[in-house]
Amino acid sequence: MSEKKTASIVIDDIEYTEDQLTDAQKMLINHVADLDRKIGSARFNLDQLQVGRDAFMSILTQKLKEEPKVDE
Repeated sequence: MSEKKTASIVIDDIEYTEDQLTDAQKMLINHVADLDRKIGSARFNLDQLQVGRDAFMSILTQKLKEEPKVDE
């Protein structure tokens, strides 16, 4: 005999099963989950941007040391 497993979520140390939630509460949970994914993606993108900026700054610093200065 197989048992139906109900999805659950823990909010503020309280476990809720899907059947305890209203449609509005489920919608809000979905919004929060989607925003968490977007925040994670934004952090990932920011890390990439920071590494790229650091790389370009490193190249610039190296070039400034190699090339002669231009007279003003």
